[in-house]
Amino acid sequence: MTGEEYAGKHRRPGARATRAPKWSSRPPAAFSEPPAAFSGPPAAFSRPLAAQVVVIAKEPVPGRVKTRLTPPFTPAQAAALAEASLVDTLAAVAATPVSRRVLALDGTPGRWLPAGFDVIGQRGAGLDERIVWALVDAQEMLAVPLVLIGMDTPQVTPGLLAAAAEPLVSDTADATFGMAEDGGFWLLGLRKIDPALVLGVPMSSPDTGSRQLARLERAGLRVRRLPELIDVDTAAEAEHVAAATPGSAFATCLTGLRHGAAQAEAVAR
Repeated sequence: MTGEEYAGKHRRPGARATRAPKWSSRPPAAFSEPPAAFSGPPAAFSRPLAAQVVVIAKEPVPGRVKTRLTPPFTPAQAAALAEASLVDTLAAVAATPVSRRVLALDGTPGRWLPAGFDVIGQRGAGLDERIVWALVDAQEMLAVPLVLIGMDTPQVTPGLLAAAAEPLVSDTADATFGMAEDGGFWLLGLRKIDPALVLGVPMSSPDTGSRQLARLERAGLRVRRLPELIDVDTAAEAEHVAAATPGSAFATCLTGLRHGAAQAEAVAR
């Protein structure tokens, strides 16, 4: 089913299809060197891969993001960690040698958005629909393979993203997929968008990743697996990822929150 067919099938009687709002359209950043941490066969990228990376994210507003971090963190602290995670994620995407970078955003862009991204609004009800529409809208603007990630893996690298895009571009895989340690998935790459590959997959459950992978395999797609990553949702996961990424915005933010908590405790004594 194409995006147009999906829109027609799921449109309310008498309603008109709407296009996601687009806030900016800036050219991709230039690249002088290939990514250093390419996770896959050695390759040198003399030019951007004919692919696009789509980040699906929420504006980091207290009370709307990373709610599972509260407690031990306050809603404002959880939002600060979400913003830091988004900063690291967008930086990795900005350094990935692809033709286009897209942020599918629920909310309004902030100071954390770097240059070189096209921003589109999310649409759809559940996360499965929002993922589908982000992919459909992005590929409608540029008909090249797509790699979609969320904002919850600040440890992602340009090399991992290039490793996800390259098999799609070279037609050695129809899909690329990264499982998350909690049973979800952190990355989905597709050569061609078919809403039926995602719609109806239960999201935010312990078996979301395995169900999504099974959906791809049942469709007969050649799937290339990416390394499993931790999807930051809990305080323990935040500590683990921060320890693995010293110097990152995420690790710096968490260190600052720890320092602030220690100071507050000392004053209380």
